[in-house]
Amino acid sequence: MNIIDKIEKEQLKDEVADFNVGDTLKVHTRVVEGGKERIQIYAGLCIGKKGSGVNASFTVRKISYGEGVERVFPVHTPRIAKIEVTNKGKVRRAKLNYLRDRVGKRALLVKSAEKK
Repeated sequence: MNIIDKIEKEQLKDEVADFNVGDTLKVHTRVVEGGKERIQIYAGLCIGKKGSGVNASFTVRKISYGEGVERVFPVHTPRIAKIEVTNKGKVRRAKLNYLRDRVGKRALLVKSAEKK
């Protein structure tokens, strides 16, 4: 095994939430302000995933005060406390970039996945 592979394997998180594109997520991030640390929740729709291993990341989009806001999170960063899936979505695309052109409620409209 390559030495770089060993280092990357150590950096991987043990427990990562199982989510896909189209799911509504709550990402609990650790924010350090001064000497204090607190948890801030960023809730939105996962519009894309990319990369693998240590380089894996995902994009979450939300509408804040009528303006679309996107944030890219690395999956294996220690700044993420946990990822909570609030709603499973059923989509037919790997990237939901077409939602950027939509306004209002239609911007977050994704079919719910049926429970089996």
